[in-house]
Amino acid sequence: MTVVDQRQDTQTRRSHPVRDALTHGQGLAGVLIVLVIAAAGIAAPLLTNYGPNEQIEGANLLGASAQHWFGTDQVNRDVFTRSLYGIRINLVIVLVAVPLGAIIGSLAGLISSINPVADVIAQRIFDVILAFPLLILAITLVAITGPGIFPVVAVIVAAEIPMFGRLVRTSVLKVRELPFVESAEVIGAGRWWVLRKHVLPNVVEPLSVQIALSMSVAVFAESAMSFLGIGVRPPDPSLGSIISDAIPNLDVNPAYAVGPLIIVSALVLSFLLIAQALGKARRI
Repeated sequence: MTVVDQRQDTQTRRSHPVRDALTHGQGLAGVLIVLVIAAAGIAAPLLTNYGPNEQIEGANLLGASAQHWFGTDQVNRDVFTRSLYGIRINLVIVLVAVPLGAIIGSLAGLISSINPVADVIAQRIFDVILAFPLLILAITLVAITGPGIFPVVAVIVAAEIPMFGRLVRTSVLKVRELPFVESAEVIGAGRWWVLRKHVLPNVVEPLSVQIALSMSVAVFAESAMSFLGIGVRPPDPSLGSIISDAIPNLDVNPAYAVGPLIIVSALVLSFLLIAQALGKARRI
C-alpha cells in the first residue's frame, strides 16, 4: 500500500465515527427529532387552516381537540398554529446566532493562539462576557435596545464567542505540540500552511460537538427570553411567549402550555443527543 493509499485509508477510518454517530443510536434520534420539528415549522401553512394571529369566533380558551390540537388561547387564536410558526422563529434565531458566534469566536481563538498580545486582550474580553450569566446579559442588553429578535441574536452570539474562542485556542495549542506538526515545521512548512493543513482539520471535530451543545443552549435562551417578555415581540409567535401567556390559564386549558413546552424540550433534548453522539465519536 502506498503512502497516499495509507493516508486515504486513515482519513476514511477517521470519518466513519462521525458519520456513524449521526446515522445510528442517539445521534440518529436527535437528527430525526430536529428534522421532524423543523419540517413541521416549514410546512406550517399546510398543517393548519388558521393564521398565527387569526382570531377564531367563539373559540376562547378551548381545550385540546381534533380541531385544535393544543386548544386556543385567551384571544381565540389556535395554539397549535402559533406553536408551528413559533418553531420557525426559534430555529431561524438559533441557526443565525450560533454559526455567527462560532465564526467570530473561532477567529478570535485562532488569532489569540498565534499572537501573544491578541491572546491577552481576547482572554480578558472572554472573562468579562463569562462573568455575566446568560439571562443577566440578556436583561442588560434589552434595557439598552428594547425587546425583539435582534437582542436575542446578540445575546446568543455574545454568549457563544468565548466558548468557541477558548475551545479553538486550546485545541490549536494542543495540536501544535503534536509530533507530526513539529515535523512539518522542522522541514520548513510555514505557520499558515501548518494551520491550514494540520491544525484546523483537527479542530473541526471538537467544534462540531460545541456547535450541537450551543444549539441546545440557544433554543433554551430564546425561549427563556421570550418567556420573560424580553425576546420576540408580540403578536409574533414564540414558543417561550406562548408558554408565558399560558401560565394564568393552565386550569382552563393545560395543553396551552404543555404543547409548546414539549416542542422546546424536544429541541433541547435532540441537540443534546447529537452532541453526546459526536462526543463519543471523538473518543473512538
